Amino acid sequence: MKSILPLIVLLLLVGSSCQSPHVRTASPDELVAVCRAQEAAWNARDIDGFMAEGYWNSPEMSFLSGGSWTKGYQPTLERYRASYTASGKEMGKLSFSQLDPQLLGPDAGFVRGRWQLDFESKPPIWGLFTLIFRRFPDGWRIVSDHTSLGD
Repeated sequence: MKSILPLIVLLLLVGSSCQSPHVRTASPDELVAVCRAQEAAWNARDIDGFMAEGYWNSPEMSFLSGGSWTKGYQPTLERYRASYTASGKEMGKLSFSQLDPQLLGPDAGFVRGRWQLDFESKPPIWGLFTLIFRRFPDGWRIVSDHTSLGD
């Protein structure tokens, strides 16, 4: 028994040293926090803030909605501006509900949920979404947004 004890201690030390001290833990709440920050920026009528709070600022970011696929942060921002801030357009009040965050690992996850826009001059619109997230050094960012319009 005395000869096996040093071997057990050695195996425990080697095993614990194999675990990276830089492994980051993640919480689904972090994904929800991004959605809530976007919701707040939208309701402050800040399209630039809405984008910056959540979307990956990259030409590789994707936004799929209404039968079209917009690739890239800047084209997605321009699409939002044309749809909600152009002359005669109304942003409305945004609310997210039924948020269902799921982690796929320490640096990847998604959120499914429902969105609704309430307007002053027309009936509300709503739909469903799936947001795919990656964690970057500056935080969680949406790398792909698939949004649908409800009936």
